[in-house]
Amino acid sequence: MKLVFHDDAGPDLAARLAGFAAQGLRIAICPPRDDAALTALLGEMEVLWHVLSPCTGAMIAAAPRLRLIQKIGVGVNTIDLDAARARAIPVCNLPGTNAAAVAEMTLALMLAATRRLERFGAALRAGAWTGSGTLRDGIGELGGRTVGLVGYGAIPQALTPVLAALGCRVLYTARTRRAAAQAAWRDLPGLLAESDIVSLHLPLEPATAQLIDAAAIARMKPGAVLINTARGGLVDQAALVAALRSGKISAAGLDVFATEPPDPADPLLALPNVVATPHIAWLTRDTFARSFALAAENCRRLAAGEALLHRVA
Repeated sequence: MKLVFHDDAGPDLAARLAGFAAQGLRIAICPPRDDAALTALLGEMEVLWHVLSPCTGAMIAAAPRLRLIQKIGVGVNTIDLDAARARAIPVCNLPGTNAAAVAEMTLALMLAATRRLERFGAALRAGAWTGSGTLRDGIGELGGRTVGLVGYGAIPQALTPVLAALGCRVLYTARTRRAAAQAAWRDLPGLLAESDIVSLHLPLEPATAQLIDAAAIARMKPGAVLINTARGGLVDQAALVAALRSGKISAAGLDVFATEPPDPADPLLALPNVVATPHIAWLTRDTFARSFALAAENCRRLAAGEALLHRVA
């Protein structure tokens, strides 16, 4: 079976992918910016292992042998689902495989934002030691703070006991209340009003696009921190920039952006109270191990004519 892994791969990852040849999977690695390589591969591709680079209708149309689009991860907003449905090509994702990694990165961004790690790192490299009083202002701890989790899937559920152990009061909002939740439920306006830190854990869909807009930010506590390891489109970035400049939001930890990769001139990247990473919250060897095992199982099921795991379209 001929597959395309549409992402970059270093030596370690490439060796892992080559190892699947023993299972009959011939995996070609196609960097997301190499359009010529992708064009050459589409004609023979039977399965796409999709990461983040958009899977467009044009790609699907140019792949006559395509039988499965397998998301390596959870969010499928970067796949043209209508085009896949029109060809009856199944689309599957891998819920839970990256939850541990994203939960850890979310916690890391909370800590980095509240402790001003990026500012202090830049000051140290510029020759300062402990920094001026301005740098020291506003540094906080997680303990004693109220953390609001927007969404309550696998990632926030993993975060909740860790945050509680650090002394946080944890709130959550979701479409339905969870009887077994270890956090207290609030509707979104209530959560925004009570939380010192707001962390986003939702898929990007029409109902959630720009959920955190100027009106939502106005409901947040003065000096609150915003964390986003979900999707950049959940946030009105212009409103966020204005709030960060004014101090309404004291800091943000962002792993995702409305446009990816962001323009180097994006004002968010120039703000000293933003901790930014390039959509790598999910990116660990352990995530790949879990993801590839399930993705390979779906390829086996496809070949055998069996029901696929985690089909979303």
